[in-house]
Amino acid sequence: MMKISERIKNLAPSATLAMSQKSAELKSAGIDVINMSVGEPDFDTPDFIKAAAKRAIDDNFSRYSPVAGYLSLRQAVCEKIKRENGLDYKPEQIVVGNGAKQELANVVLSVVNPGEEVIIPTPAWVSYVEMVKLAEGKSVLVEAGLENDFKITPAQLEAAITPKTKLLLLNSPCNPTGSVYTKDELKGLAEVLKKYPDIIVMSDEIYEHINFVGGVTSIADFDWMKDRTVIINGVSKAYAMTGWRVGYLAGPLEIAKACTKLQGQYTSGASSIAQKAAEAAYEGPQDCVEEMRKAFERRRDLIVDLAKEVEGWKVNKPQGAFYLFPDVTSFIGKRYGDYEIKTSGDYVMYLLQEAHVACVDGEAFCAPGYMRLSYATSEANIREAMSRIKVASEKLKN
Repeated sequence: MMKISERIKNLAPSATLAMSQKSAELKSAGIDVINMSVGEPDFDTPDFIKAAAKRAIDDNFSRYSPVAGYLSLRQAVCEKIKRENGLDYKPEQIVVGNGAKQELANVVLSVVNPGEEVIIPTPAWVSYVEMVKLAEGKSVLVEAGLENDFKITPAQLEAAITPKTKLLLLNSPCNPTGSVYTKDELKGLAEVLKKYPDIIVMSDEIYEHINFVGGVTSIADFDWMKDRTVIINGVSKAYAMTGWRVGYLAGPLEIAKACTKLQGQYTSGASSIAQKAAEAAYEGPQDCVEEMRKAFERRRDLIVDLAKEVEGWKVNKPQGAFYLFPDVTSFIGKRYGDYEIKTSGDYVMYLLQEAHVACVDGEAFCAPGYMRLSYATSEANIREAMSRIKVASEKLKN
C-alpha cells in the first residue's frame, strides 16, 4: 500500500469542487440539477481579450515566460493599480501566477514559519486554512456573524493578536458572504495594526470589481499599511477568465522576490498566451466589467428577495461578489421521509437530492449552520432554484 505524506493526509479536499463534482454526476445521470455551488461567472470572456490571445499564438508567444510574468503584463498591472486604486508599485513588486489562488499560497508559504499564527476572519474561503496547514502554521479564526454583516471589529482583531501572529488574511469583497469592508471599518483595523508593525496583511481583492457600493477600499490605502500589505488580485472574476488562470500579487519587494523564488521551483511562469490575454484585459476597454457587474447586481437583488420567501432562512444583503450566505440553523432537527437534518451539511445534501439544487455547506467556510449559494448564473436559473428550495424546505417538519 502506498504511503501518502501526512501533509496531504491532513489536507481537506475542496468542498466547492466536491459539490460541483456531485452536481455533474447527477446531471450525467439525467437529473436536472441547478448548480449554485461553483464560484464562476457564467459569462464568456470578452472578444477583445480572446483576440489578443489569438494574436499571441500567431506571434509565437509559445516559450517559457519569466517566472514572475512578462514585464509588459506587470507594467499593465502597475498602471491598473495606479489608475483604479491610486497606489504606486514597480513591476518588480508584482508577481504573476497561475491564478490568484497560487499567489495566496505563495505568500503564506513564503512568510509563515511552523507554529506562527495567521488570523483569518470567518466565514472564510475554503482554501485559506488549508494553505496555512501546508505552511505548518496555526490558523486563528475570528468569527464574524450575520448580525455584524460578517465583518470583524477592531476589538476582535486586537484580542486575536499574540506574539506569534505573523499574518492577517483579509478578503473584501468576501467569498462566501459578499460583505465589503467600508473605508472607516478598514481604518479601524489598520489603527490596531499600527501598534503591531511586524504583522503582515494579505488582502485578497479578487472580487474588487464585483461590488455594489460604488467601489471598494484596500487596507493598503492607509500610508502606514502599504509597505506591509500584499494585495492579491487577478482577471478571473472581473473579466470572466477563470479558466485562463492568471492572478497576481502586489506587495513589498522582499515578499515579491520570495514568492518568485518559490514559484520558480514548482510551476515557473504562468501560461504565455493567458498572460497576453490578461494584458489586453487590463489595457483594453472596461465596459465589459461594468456590464457584468450590473448583471450581478440585478441577480443579487433577485436572489435576496426570493430568499426572504424561504421560511426559516436568515439573510443579509451582500454588497459584493456573487454569493448569498443564509443562516439555515432553523432546519436542524427537522425531518422529511427518511431525511433527518442534524447539520447544515445534511440540509445542503437534502436540497441536492430533493430539490436538485447544488449549494455548499457553510462548515467548509468555517461557519457551520450556514450555506453558500452562488448567483453567478442566469436569472431564470435563480428563480427556478429558489422555487425548488422553497418547496423542499417547506416539507421539513419537526
